[in-house]
Order: sequence, then C-alpha cells, then structure tokens
Amino acid sequence: MEKTLEPVLLSCPLFRGIRAEELGTMLDCLGAVSVRYRKGQTIWQEGRAVHQVGVICSGRVLILREDFWGDRSIQGQAGPGDLFGEAYACGDEPLGVTVQAAEDSQILFLDTERVLGTCSSACPFHLRLVRDLVDVLAAKDRMLSRKIDHLSQRGIRRKVLSYLSWQARQVGDSRFTIPFDRQGMADYLSVDRSALSQELSRMKREGLLDFYKNQFQLKGNGA
Repeated sequence: MEKTLEPVLLSCPLFRGIRAEELGTMLDCLGAVSVRYRKGQTIWQEGRAVHQVGVICSGRVLILREDFWGDRSIQGQAGPGDLFGEAYACGDEPLGVTVQAAEDSQILFLDTERVLGTCSSACPFHLRLVRDLVDVLAAKDRMLSRKIDHLSQRGIRRKVLSYLSWQARQVGDSRFTIPFDRQGMADYLSVDRSALSQELSRMKREGLLDFYKNQFQLKGNGA
C-alpha cells in the first residue's frame, strides 16, 4: 500500500476505528487491488455482476443511470474516502447503475467475500468492518431518501429550493458550494439544463438566491 493513501483510507467510514499500523495487514487480508482511471472512463457498467466494494483514494466518481434512449440522470457522486458498489456487492442483483470517473481517479477494490467472511487468521478487525459496512449502507439509504424528497417536489423551482436548502443545512450557512456543475445539477434533479438555468436566473432576479457557477447563497423567502 502506498503510504500517501493512509490518511484517505483512514477517513473512510469502512475503516472507522482501524489504526494506521493495522491498515497494511488488513488490505492484504481483504485482497485489495488499486486501479487508476482517466476522467470519463467507465469503472463499472450497468448490468454487470460485482463482488467488490470500491474505495475512492483520489478523484471523484459519478453514479449514473441511463434510460432506453440514453438520457442519463446522476444518482449520486463520491469523492476521496467514499465507498461505492456496496449495496450490489452484498447481494446477487446485477449492477443497476453505471459508475464513471468524473476526473482522474484512483480506486481501491476490496473483495466483498473477504470483508464479510472470517479469515483463517481470525483478524480482529473483521467484526468492526462488518459493523462499519452496515453503517455505510444505512447512510446511503438516508442519502437516497433525501434525493427522493428533492425529486418529489412539483416543478423545477421546488426541486431546486429543496436541494439547495438541504445543502445550506449541511454546512450551516446560507453560502455554500455544491458538488455539481450546471449539467450535473440538472442530471441530479432530473430536469432539463436550459430550463434549470432559466429558473435559476429568475430566482436570482427575484432576490431568492445568488450564484456564481457552483457557488450559491440563499436569500429571502423561497415560497
């Protein structure tokens, strides 16, 4: 394992409570494999079977879903220290999303059977790993519920206000930066990009918010 990866991996929720001196042995036990991807490269394609969990060491990935006609929506995005694929790797259902590198990225893949099983060496960290994996799955479920809340709002304005209000609550400030460019925001909210830009401009003129690229400030009454 590259020594420079230690801080990122130790920040990963899957390795909560793991000491730095345990990390190398643990990754060997879990059959960890490191792979680098270029921006725009597909990491996993929808429909394939996966038996690994991906941990992002550097870069950022998008979790995408495409319909029959090729229109895509962003289900989520993840950065250094985040996991992806755990819901599918822990079951038998084929991958229901496509995972794509949003920028040059390094991914560490862990064998799920080794994560969930007890190894012959009876490593003391296995019980902690399983507990942490359950916590990760619960957090992802809450994240999906939040997105459903945004998408269930009627009209583009309500979707935008729901999403931006949540972002503001996350940082505890009316000024914040979102992780998407305008196209990414449109894909995440499942709306047309030009319609989104027009609505944001109207809201800015009405004094509800201000923005510059992906930096926003909420103002006034969003009713």
